[in-house]
Amino acid sequence: MRTPLIRSSAALVAAAALTLPVAPALAAPTPSPGAATVTKAGTSFLTATSITAGQPVRVGASTSDYLYWSFPASAGQIHDIAATVTFPKGRTGDSTWTVEVFDGLRRRQACTAGAQTPTAGASATSVALGCTLRRVRSWAEPWSADPLPGTYYVRLSVVELPEPDLGLPVDVDLLVAEVGDGDAPADDGELKAPLVPNTKAGTVLTGDPAAAPADEEDDGSLLTGWLPDLSSRWVWTAVGGVLAAVAGVVGFALTRRPRRP
Repeated sequence: MRTPLIRSSAALVAAAALTLPVAPALAAPTPSPGAATVTKAGTSFLTATSITAGQPVRVGASTSDYLYWSFPASAGQIHDIAATVTFPKGRTGDSTWTVEVFDGLRRRQACTAGAQTPTAGASATSVALGCTLRRVRSWAEPWSADPLPGTYYVRLSVVELPEPDLGLPVDVDLLVAEVGDGDAPADDGELKAPLVPNTKAGTVLTGDPAAAPADEEDDGSLLTGWLPDLSSRWVWTAVGGVLAAVAGVVGFALTRRPRRP
């Protein structure tokens, strides 16, 4: 009695598997036609090398380097980061690599697919890494970490390897591809400005800084302009100096010997 029941259950499972829709697999990203290959990488967020979607990257580095790239992202886009690290011969053990993505506020973004932290065996000649980002939204709550339009950073590094393998040369191939169709659902809002970090703070004066405004009256600044601005730091410094002088005088008076007649 059990054999027909098992066969009928297997047939139902097979029929259900045939009727279920199969999710299409993401194709491997390919470079854009005519895109120039980038041959350098930054070593920090401030020195990250700017790239665009579809632009291939190929650089030579060492196993102890932190490699940074940056790329722009707009609302509705989905980006796929694919990287390959090629090793030389003569490694002594396994190594674990990681690819991380940060937004313009330096918040780490989650990956929905891809081998983000794979481990390469001692005999492996290369290791493949990947990270598929979530769809970039046009608006989000300030407390959330949802991806927003702006600049994104990719960091590639090794997180674990034998000490004798530090400094070995490697070849890194990286490609950021746009896999989204750009049709983002309505978010009932719009970001005021893209999340782009201000790496050059300050304003540039377009006029002559030596020329004083016409409506500025002479209030005696020629006499007091050479004095430093009075702030709490200067006040406490002066008070500390006075207290130190008083303590010195009192200490001298207490420790000096009286004169003999």
